[in-house]
Amino acid sequence: MYFEQFYLTCLAHASYMIGSGGEAAVVDPQRDVDIYLHAAEEQNLKIRHIFETHLHADFVSGHKELAARTGAKIYIGAKAAAVFAHVPLNDGFEVKMGAVKIRALETPGHTPESICLVLTDEALTNEVLTGESEARGGSAGQPCAVLTGDTLFIGDVGRPDLSRSHTPRQLAGLLYDSLHQKLMALPDAVKVYPAHGAGSLCGRAMRTERSSTIGTERLTNYALQIASREEFIAQLTTNLPARPEYFLEDAEINRSGAATLTELPTLPALSPAEVEALLQQNADADVNVHNNVRNNVLDVRPGDEFAAGHVPGSISIALSGQFASWAGGILGIHSQPVLIGDSDAQIEEARLRLARVGIEELRGYLAGGLTAWQMAGLPVIRTPQISPQELNQKLSSGTIRVADVVDVRREGEWQAGHIPGVACRALDTFPQGLPAIDREASVAVHCKSGYRSLIACSLLERAGHRNVINVAGGFDAWHGAGLPEVAEQLAKA
Repeated sequence: MYFEQFYLTCLAHASYMIGSGGEAAVVDPQRDVDIYLHAAEEQNLKIRHIFETHLHADFVSGHKELAARTGAKIYIGAKAAAVFAHVPLNDGFEVKMGAVKIRALETPGHTPESICLVLTDEALTNEVLTGESEARGGSAGQPCAVLTGDTLFIGDVGRPDLSRSHTPRQLAGLLYDSLHQKLMALPDAVKVYPAHGAGSLCGRAMRTERSSTIGTERLTNYALQIASREEFIAQLTTNLPARPEYFLEDAEINRSGAATLTELPTLPALSPAEVEALLQQNADADVNVHNNVRNNVLDVRPGDEFAAGHVPGSISIALSGQFASWAGGILGIHSQPVLIGDSDAQIEEARLRLARVGIEELRGYLAGGLTAWQMAGLPVIRTPQISPQELNQKLSSGTIRVADVVDVRREGEWQAGHIPGVACRALDTFPQGLPAIDREASVAVHCKSGYRSLIACSLLERAGHRNVINVAGGFDAWHGAGLPEVAEQLAKA
């Protein structure tokens, strides 16, 4: 059996290809599908099957384009109500490819139509899976792996609030049943391969590993340690991270199937004067909520470059991090941004990544980038950066008040350790409204390492805050310097 995981860091998304007997199946494909076509060619495989474990909410899938280019069938849970040509999946449905069997398990919970795929290699030996560092578990005729979609993650389970037809409590109850009656019934040696990893908003406490085993998750996954169904429901529906507005929209796109990437319109090159005119139109808008902003200018350069100088009113979301997820969450998929980058290659990369989450309509890009802007005599502003030690000194001297330090990490990160007296104001919540802070006060913003905090700094600057400071290195650097911190449970004492 050929087996390969394709991990897209920008979305913390894992897709898979399985092959045997000259045929291949792709599971949960990303939108740009050439990667699978190239892999299949290298392995002398024909892609005949495309599986979707559910209607993905955090990215636009390439299942329709991949099917059109290969002639493969698309398989998805029967409850998905998909409107493209597909084979509906129910419990026990099997596809056979050479020595490999792929069996569907209906596992509702993350979404009503969620399925998992159990792999059995009838010619199983002690050879290693392609791309894996350890031997496959199990024996001939026994399951060797399960692709769990967003039902079971490494260290976590799927969030239960992504359905229009079911309440979070209803889905959480279904998820409990799916985990304990279906997945935990598999042998401990079965390898677990989820559709997302750490950083994805489809869960909240994923570990950084990209695979595990049923036995390991049985012992270490917090959600599988919860004693009762009712307690599971209570915990799974409490303190969920904010759900980006685009999630339900992406699920609907995937229900009908997205257009091919070649159908995207040409991206216009805009002059500095044209970009300035667009930004000027925002002057009378309420920029405290992004939906009221008519013209978003998105700077995709590295954070340090943005901090050193940028177009006033532009938003920093650097390509180096989980760019697509944050762009979708902060801007929304109908935002039609103007891009600013250092090179044509950077602009093209940004455009592709935006399309992966459904942001297809762009106003254009700033021709010549920041250099052209400056040559046109237009103003550039910078975002000051300070070290954690400098922040500590400013807090001690009263130059910056504790109330004006903004920690934009998520609740779980904040609970594990934070600067004493500093509240959690997760970046995920900014689209609903920015923190209520005096626009003239000195505001210091930090996250874990500095990526999210620069996004937050740019949003505060755009809203009119005059003295925004980024804490370089974030809480990781604060902790590494041995500066005062407190955990949430200690703060309650």
